[in-house]
Amino acid sequence: MGDSRTLASVERTVHPASTKWKDFTALIKIGIVNSNLITSFTGLWLAFVFTDGHFLQSLDTVFYALAGSSLIMAGSCALNNYIDRDIDHIMERTKKRPTVTGKITGSKTLIIGFSFIVVGLIFLFLTNIIAGILGVIGVFSYVVVYSMWAKRNYVSNTVIGSLPGAIPPLIGWAAVDPSLPTMAWMLFLLMFIWQPPHFYALAMRRVEEYRAASIPMLPVVKGFSVTKKHIMFWVALLLPIPFFMMSLGIPFVIFATALNIGWFIMGMMGYKKKDDVKWANGMFIYSLNYLTILFTAMVIFSVI
Repeated sequence: MGDSRTLASVERTVHPASTKWKDFTALIKIGIVNSNLITSFTGLWLAFVFTDGHFLQSLDTVFYALAGSSLIMAGSCALNNYIDRDIDHIMERTKKRPTVTGKITGSKTLIIGFSFIVVGLIFLFLTNIIAGILGVIGVFSYVVVYSMWAKRNYVSNTVIGSLPGAIPPLIGWAAVDPSLPTMAWMLFLLMFIWQPPHFYALAMRRVEEYRAASIPMLPVVKGFSVTKKHIMFWVALLLPIPFFMMSLGIPFVIFATALNIGWFIMGMMGYKKKDDVKWANGMFIYSLNYLTILFTAMVIFSVI
């Protein structure tokens, strides 16, 4: 009996803290924040490289840009969870979100979301006005245009949602160099084009959940065959992008092109397979690795 009470006591003191942290990270969608932070840092880093700036001598700018980007993304994701709390319980991958289970109330979600966004925007405006304005555009386009309007009404919701998802590298670059040269826009374009094949593959994997939630994702409305064609179309659009990034060097262009061709070939090789979900799983996993590897490679190739 004594051992049981001791174990229960330990669970009460340890488990709640870990659960609260998990709930918090789920609320702000920490995976999305982390992946977008990589792209924001890459934009920031490359801006220093191409303007002959000094990273260590500008740590205040680095802090404001990265902290600001992280906070507006986290805050926007929290508001997205608040908006979707009426349908998230239907979907397997979202039904355990704290806004669904009630572990974080709607009022607390709003406080966290808006507080993070306000503080994040302040940080971004402390770098310069362009970075701040881009932050405002990112928040508005994700929370209002995508989450409140497009997501539940249009089959083009994924493409519309790609706009805010492509802004983080621009914010990072603008914090250092608000002139936003061609290279900065190539990062934006790369991120914009990457998102439809990534999220279409996810939607194929979760098609019945989206159907149950009445979200007009492409595979729900048009079916797998059309979705696969769209995925291949967007992957093909990535092929010329590296050739507009020659300033990173020929080795990078070759590396990025190899990644693009690898994704395209992988899609084509499995295109006619009967197991569409298995095909979508492979394309989704490749897309995740693609983004991390490519943006990390940009930093590495810029210093070698």
